[in-house]
Amino acid sequence: MASFKSAKDVLQQFESHGYICDSNLATPIFLMERLEKPLLVEGPPGVGKTEIAKTLSVTLGRRLIRLQCYEGLDESKALYEWEYTKQLLYTQILKDRIGDLVNETETIANAVETLNQEGKAFFSRYFLLPRPLLEAILSTEPVVLLIDEIDRADDEFESFLLEILSDFQVSIPELGTLTAAQRPLVVLTSNANRSLSEALRRRCLYLYIDYPPFDQETRIVLCKVPSLNEDLANQVVRFVQKIRKLNVRKPPSIAETIDWAMALVVLNAENLSRDILSSTLNVLMKDREDIDRIMKENYNDLSSR
Repeated sequence: MASFKSAKDVLQQFESHGYICDSNLATPIFLMERLEKPLLVEGPPGVGKTEIAKTLSVTLGRRLIRLQCYEGLDESKALYEWEYTKQLLYTQILKDRIGDLVNETETIANAVETLNQEGKAFFSRYFLLPRPLLEAILSTEPVVLLIDEIDRADDEFESFLLEILSDFQVSIPELGTLTAAQRPLVVLTSNANRSLSEALRRRCLYLYIDYPPFDQETRIVLCKVPSLNEDLANQVVRFVQKIRKLNVRKPPSIAETIDWAMALVVLNAENLSRDILSSTLNVLMKDREDIDRIMKENYNDLSSR
C-alpha cells in the first residue's frame, strides 16, 4: 500500500493529480497518515476540502467511502440497517421448515427456545446492510473515509461518531463488537455553519483552508483549464478575488472560478470585457442580487490590476 515519504512528497503527489496546494496543507495530511489520526478540514464552501479526500484516495490507491451529512442523519443511515425485506422473504420460503422444527418439540418452552436459536441466523452478517461507517470498518483493504459537511449533522450524531473515531469499532447488539481490520484514513469537512464539540476536535488533527492567494489560484485555474490564455487567467482570478471582498451573499468558489474560465474558453474570449462579463457572470455568480450589484460596480475598479 502506497504511503507518503514526507510533507514535500504529499505536495508533489497532490500536484501531479491536479490538486495545487502548499506546505500548510501538505504537512497535516502527511501527519494524519503517519499518526493515523482523523483530519478535520474547515473553511468556506468551494475551497477544495472534499477534494482532499478524493486526492488522498487516488494518490494512495485506497477506495474512497463517502458519508454525506445532513440534518436528521441518524445511526441507521450512517452505520447499518437490517434487510428486513430479505429476512421476511427467507422466513416465507422456510416457513415449512420452521413448522417441522416446532412440531419436533415437546413443550411450548422448548419450541420458543428452538425458534430463538434458529432465529439468530436471521441476524447474521448475511442480512446486514452496511452503511458508509460500517463499510469502512469492515473493509479488509485500507480505505479513505470522507465524512462530508459534519456541521450539517445534529449534535447527537456528532456524539455518536466519537466512539468510532477513537477506537474504530462499533457495537451491534445482535453481533457484538466489530473492530476495524484496517484503520481507515478519515477526513471530516466542515463549512463552519455551527460550532463542533471540543470532544470531536480533540480526536482530530486540524486544517483550515481559506481562499488561496492570487498566484496559487491562478495556478489552479491554469492547471484545470490548460487551454486558457495566461493573461486572461490573471484577469479572471483578479476579478474573482475582488468580488470576494465585496461581501456578496454567495462568494464565488474555486470550482465556480474554474467553470467560468471554461466558459470563457468555449466562447473564445481573449479579454474580460464588460460585454463578456455581462453575458457570462451567471456562470460565476449564483445569486441574482449579487449579479445586479456587481454589474452596478465600477468595472474599471474590478478589472484593474
